[in-house]
Amino acid sequence: MNRVSLYKVQAILVTAFALLFFTSRAHAQGQAGATYKAKCAACHAADGSGSEVGKKLGVHDFHSAEVQAESEADLTQIIVKGKNKMPAYEKSLKPEETKGLAAYVRDLGKK
Repeated sequence: MNRVSLYKVQAILVTAFALLFFTSRAHAQGQAGATYKAKCAACHAADGSGSEVGKKLGVHDFHSAEVQAESEADLTQIIVKGKNKMPAYEKSLKPEETKGLAAYVRDLGKK
């Protein structure tokens, strides 16, 4: 195989890897978004600011400095074990779903 062919093969492999990585990430974010909508949005609102019901229950706005200071590990633990009036989801969500949901919450709070 000559040098030009080798570069072409490398370029194709890098492009394929990038497409696979970004498609997989978008799929995971889509799943986390669906999980958030199904399990969280009723109290936390679609934008993470807290619905009327959620505010009465004392939920925190995901945009607040307090929530943004939480690590993804902290957010994951809150999702798994629950906190205050928030139920625990360790029995209904798989670890990878919980981790994806924590990342989704983090991203939602940055918007």
